[in-house]
Amino acid sequence: MIANLSSPSHAASTAEEEAYLYLHKALRLGRYKAGQRLIPEDIAAEIGMSRMPVREAFRRLAADGLVTLRPNRGCVVAGLTLEEMNEAFEIRSVLEGLAVRLVTPRLTAEHFEELDRLFVRMERAGEAGSNDWVLRHQEFHAYIYSLSGRPKLIRQIAALHVAIEPYMRIWFDDVQKPLSAREEHQNLIDALKSGDPVEAERVMEDHVLGTASLLADFASPGRR
Repeated sequence: MIANLSSPSHAASTAEEEAYLYLHKALRLGRYKAGQRLIPEDIAAEIGMSRMPVREAFRRLAADGLVTLRPNRGCVVAGLTLEEMNEAFEIRSVLEGLAVRLVTPRLTAEHFEELDRLFVRMERAGEAGSNDWVLRHQEFHAYIYSLSGRPKLIRQIAALHVAIEPYMRIWFDDVQKPLSAREEHQNLIDALKSGDPVEAERVMEDHVLGTASLLADFASPGRR
């Protein structure tokens, strides 16, 4: 079974952890919008706990960059400007390119079988018009970079995926499945199968940056 590296996967062991996981998932799914104030009493009532664990969860989410703690306004959902979104994709392209370069020489037939399975799941979600495509897309990428064996690298890439996930979901809802997605991911698999780390790194970087330009065009004022 593949761990979901795009979000915390360990079970909640305390009220604070439960609140953190609840809010982390809600933010990833876009339930709360950028600039929205999060009221600890309301969230505590939703989860069924006191507000203190929720406030502690806010601090952890602020450290993740998902919310901002502001004087007199409390906890506010963080958002990305176009410049920040582009920067996130630029960093992702470099980090995932590095992960691919590390992974390529290690890949076995079993790894490619799993990649093909994840690719098919992503395609089926896209053909069905399901918002699950975003999750399946993340699973595909997470499987690749998880094989790098670099825990810090994995955490940094996962955090970037979390930051852009709400925007990916809005984009997907509007444009359905990106038309080039199948070809690009197949090209990536082919590059990995070539066994050339430099070429695989280039293909991954181009893929991530290409998504950035499409998403930026969609998010630009006057384009929606």
